This record gives sequence, C-alpha cells and structure tokens, in this order.
Amino acid sequence: MLPISPAARPGARKKLFMAIALAFSPALSASHAYAADDTTKPSTTLQLAPVAVTANPLGVDSDALVTPVSVLSGRELSLQRESTLGETLKSIPGVSSSYFGPNASRPVIRGLDNDRVRIMQNGVGILDASALSPDHAVALDPLVIEQIDVVRGPAALLYGGSAVGGVVNAIDHRIPKEAIDGVTGRGEVRLGGADNQKSGAAVIDAGNGVLTLHADAYERKTDDLDIPGYAVSRRKSEADGTAREDSGRLVNSAARSDGGALGASVNFGNGYAGLSFSDYNSNYGTVAEKDVRIDMDSQRWDFASEFRDLGNIVQAVKVKMAHTDYQHQEIEDGAVGTTFRNRGLETSIEARHGNIGPLSGVVGLQLQNSRFQALGEEAFIPKNSTDSKALYVYEELPLDALKLSLGGRAEQVDVDSNGGGKFGPAVSRDFAPRSAAFGALYTLTPTWSLVGNLSHNERAPSYNELYANGAHVATAQYEIGNSNLDVERSNGVDTQLRWKEGKNSFSVGAFYTRFNNFITLNNTGRQVDEDGVVGGDLTEAQILQVPAIFKGLEGEGKFRVYEGTGDLDLTLRGDYVRATNRDTGEPLPRIAPLKLGFGFLYQLDRFGSKLDVLHAFKQDRTADAELATNGYTQVNLTATYRIPSKFYLEAFAKAYNLLNEEIRDHTSYLKDIAPMGGRSIMVGLRGAF
Repeated sequence: MLPISPAARPGARKKLFMAIALAFSPALSASHAYAADDTTKPSTTLQLAPVAVTANPLGVDSDALVTPVSVLSGRELSLQRESTLGETLKSIPGVSSSYFGPNASRPVIRGLDNDRVRIMQNGVGILDASALSPDHAVALDPLVIEQIDVVRGPAALLYGGSAVGGVVNAIDHRIPKEAIDGVTGRGEVRLGGADNQKSGAAVIDAGNGVLTLHADAYERKTDDLDIPGYAVSRRKSEADGTAREDSGRLVNSAARSDGGALGASVNFGNGYAGLSFSDYNSNYGTVAEKDVRIDMDSQRWDFASEFRDLGNIVQAVKVKMAHTDYQHQEIEDGAVGTTFRNRGLETSIEARHGNIGPLSGVVGLQLQNSRFQALGEEAFIPKNSTDSKALYVYEELPLDALKLSLGGRAEQVDVDSNGGGKFGPAVSRDFAPRSAAFGALYTLTPTWSLVGNLSHNERAPSYNELYANGAHVATAQYEIGNSNLDVERSNGVDTQLRWKEGKNSFSVGAFYTRFNNFITLNNTGRQVDEDGVVGGDLTEAQILQVPAIFKGLEGEGKFRVYEGTGDLDLTLRGDYVRATNRDTGEPLPRIAPLKLGFGFLYQLDRFGSKLDVLHAFKQDRTADAELATNGYTQVNLTATYRIPSKFYLEAFAKAYNLLNEEIRDHTSYLKDIAPMGGRSIMVGLRGAF
C-alpha cells in the first residue's frame, strides 16, 4: 500500500485518491456484481456473491438466518443509494430515518435509534458522534459502499447493548478478502435531484493472485434543497406563531463532501491479512440554524485477517481492528463555536470451533475504548472515556427440519466523566450487562418456514445519557443527564413466517419488546435559556428510566406477475410500530406511522424500470408537546438502460416525489421545519470492468 500520513492536508489526500483511482479506471460502473443475464460482462471479472454474515458469524445465507436480515448489494444497492445512510435504507420494512435535513440521517429500526442501533463498517463500530445528536452525520458515504446488511431486532448478543434495536453493517471491501489476478473497477456519476447534486465515485482493485491493492475516491456537492411549499409546517405556525418563511427551498442545506481510501491484502490460500486507511470529509449546513455549518473529518485505519482450515478444535479465526480519529467543528458566522472529538480503538477476535456432532459455533472477544470531548460554547457533554470488554458465544444445532440457535454475552463497561465547571466533580460508573438469546427456524415444507426468537438484552447507559448538562441547540432542548442510571434491560420475542417458491417470495413478522427501564428524555415542562435559567426558548429535558413497550408488524413480498415481452414483478411492503410508556400509558416520541407500499419492476433486454409507491398514514399518536404529522403518498420512478459496450455501462434516471407532496418524517426532530425534497429528476451513469 502506498504510504500516506494521516496528518496530510485533506485537499492533498483527495487529489491523491482521485489520481490513483482514475489512473487505473478506464470505465465507470455500479458494482462488481453484474446483472445475471448480462452477456457483455468480461470473463476476467471477479464476482463475489453477497453473504449476510452480520447476523450470523457462521456465514449462512439470509434465507437460513434465524434473525430478520435485509441485504442490499450490487445493482439493487446502486439504485437505492442516497446522500445519507438513513435515506438509503428507508425502503426496508421496519426502517425509518432520523432525517435532519438532506445531510445528516441515521437509520431508525423498529422505533429505536441513536445508542440502540449499532452502525458498523466492515464489522467494526464507527466511532463518530452521530448517536449524540441528530445533526451529526454518520462518517461514511454510501457512494463507495458495496453491501449493506441490516439486522432488524436485537443483535446485542454479537455486537453489544447498542445493538438492542438492530445493526447496520456497511461493507466496502477496502481490505480485499479474496485474491484478484488482474484489475477490476467500478465508478458512478450523478447529476440533479432536489438538491442539484453533482457526485462521482471510482473504485479500483488490482492484484497478482497473492497481493491485492484497493483504491477508491468520491466527491459530492449539493445546493440548498428544493421543497414544495414552506419549510415551517402549518401546524407549527399555528401552535407557536412561527412565521412561514423560505418557501421553495430549505435554507442552509447545501453540502460538499469527499474522501477515499487505500488498502492492501495478502492472500495465504487458507486466509488473508490486510490493512487500509480511509478519510472522510464533509462540510454541510445544519438546517436548524441558518448560520451554522459543520466541518467534519474522520480518519480511520483498519486491519483485518482470517485463517481457515486450522484444525479440528479451532477451525477458523477472524481478527478485525479499527482505529478512528474523528473531529467536527460547528462554525457559526465563520467562527468555530464548538469542537467535538472522538478517538478510539475497537478490536474483535472470533474463533470458530470444530463441530461437536451437529453442533457448530463461535466464541468471540470484543474490546473497545474511546475518548470523547466537546470544547466550546455549546459543549453540553464533559470530556469522558468509555472502555468495554465483552465475551460472547453463539451456537447452532440443526435437527432435520428444525435449526436451533443459542448464545450469550457478558460485558464490562466503564464510563468515566472528567467533570469540571457545570458538569461537577469527576464521576466513574461501571456496568456489567448480560444478554442471552434463543432462536429456532422450522422448515414446514420446501417453500414454507417459521422463525422465532426469544431474547434478553441489557445495555449500559452511554456517556451522554449519564453526564449531559447543557443547551443542545440542534434539538432546542436543555439536556440534563442522570449519572445514577442503571443498566437498561429488555425482553423480546420476534416471529416470522416465510415463503419462497421460484421467483416469488414473501415474509410477514411480528415483534414485542418489553423494557423494564427504558432510558428516555422527558420534558419537564419548563422553558429555560442556554444557562438553564427559567424564561428562555429551550425546553428542559431530563434523562429518566421508564418501563416501555415496543411492538409492531413487518411484511414484504415479491411476485412475478408476467413473463413474455419482458418480465414484470410486483413488490409489496409495510410496517407498523407502537411504542408506549407503561407508567403513563402515553406514546413515546418520534415513532413512525403505519406505512404501506407497492411497486412494479419491469425488465426487457437492456431496458429496466421501477415504480415505487409508499403511503405513510397520519401520525397523531404523539407524545406530550409533540405535533401530529400528516400522511403522504410518495411516488418514485426509476428507468435504466444498459449501453452496448465492451464494459458494463448503464445509464439511469430517477424521478423523486412525482406528486410533489409535502413529506415530513415523524421520526425527525426537524419534521416541522425541514420537509423532504420536492419533485425532481436525477440522471447518472455507472459502469464496471
């Protein structure tokens, strides 16, 4: 791998990444995975079948998983890519978005977000600040992601308490796992959309069968988002008298970002070892404040290795390690107001033991330490550190038509505050979460199967839940943490009925999770200023633990309805979640409404099209002081054409929000001042060789 200093100037890094990628890349592409009927693909292309390993360390495919998992990869992922991770995944049942304008968005899974949804990159956690505040973007760009695995429901067994709601694992192959003999690459350019986006990405892999090199680079620039009508909702204007200004555009939503990576791996026949360095830069408006922008930089070193066929006692060992140096500055009127930094190291070691009869499984060790600090006028979190150690075991037992899974996890988590000033004296808290799960998959017939999961999950409180004390301007709250919090405990059940026959499939499921002491922000009813003195514009919110219930339904299906002059598929999806404070019987805030959708996929030779219709119902089951949200119908249309070429080359056009609806996501803090984009068209070109 070419040497590059992490301290190098971001502009120089960007030029280096782009030069390396473009020097090797004679064509643009969407993915290493080509369409199944594409007879134009070159014979030397490496094809890696996507494997959903995030929910199962034994590496089985998604149809055989006990946990509900969705996998986006190849062409499907390319067609669904958006500017943020949350928006990219919104089409998956049970997944919503924390939409804080077009530049910051985390996935919300089954009504749970922030510290209950673990976001990973290549199986190792992303140490950024996106869980701390919804205006903080996730430090990765979907342009260079090759595959995304989404686990819906508790995955705390394998990934810790922060995965009690689910896991999102973004896989980028920056450390190549398979040897390549030759050169492969892909790239993509996009123009248009409601934010007038101009973006491009290039990815290159080259090797000699033993040593494989990787390089990628990307850049994205957007203008203020075009919106239908006013930014401020009619409900908010009527409720508090906020003026309905800024019609037609979302002020301070423009952004620019760039980044890239260099990586290398050596293949040993029965395994590999590799290293990569990546850099992510983003500068974007926060939307909630018209004169504030965030300037973000995240640098990350990754190491990964795997050795297989080691023997009968230990069959395989995987090691993953990532060191992250993250920083972002909140700039107001050109001056730095607050700086957030997060530096840390996460390590995962996993060993697969030899089969004991039909029993197979793994034992894993995970270590993480991070050092977080906020400096400046809006620092509402003290300098702190988090150290965790965890040991887990996961076992599977196939018994003819029945497959059982069982596992447990034990953690030790230390969360220390340095204190000082308004944060008081230094505080040290330690927690010992314990989690366990039992699952079963029963094959009723060759086409029908039934899945069930029982889980007990425990999560240690995060540093912001324990020690926050100050004005959080992005959410218009004065947050007060609670250093006396206990481990958050929940018990859950999850069931799914699955059917698959030929090109037809569907699944329908239900979940029920009961929290004994759910950690939540509770409005005290007082309005305070930035110093916490009564009489200001901020809502005082205090961290409490309350008993809560989350329950819901999810379903999706795909059916071949016509074969002849082309193929036509019908897709169906829907989800519903209901979250309640058991003490008061009141709803919990920012819960998505019932959503139902359908679509049509048509493919004829080189031409393809997709119509997607989603209806979100009105959400008037709201928490105290939370405004209701109107329903909407979103209609999107995509058309693609594979251009005759020596390489795989495809043009595409995407039309968004064809009805020009005013779309406000109830899961967003900014739903009443930041709607989604209006009617727009984006065009692009992608290719692979």
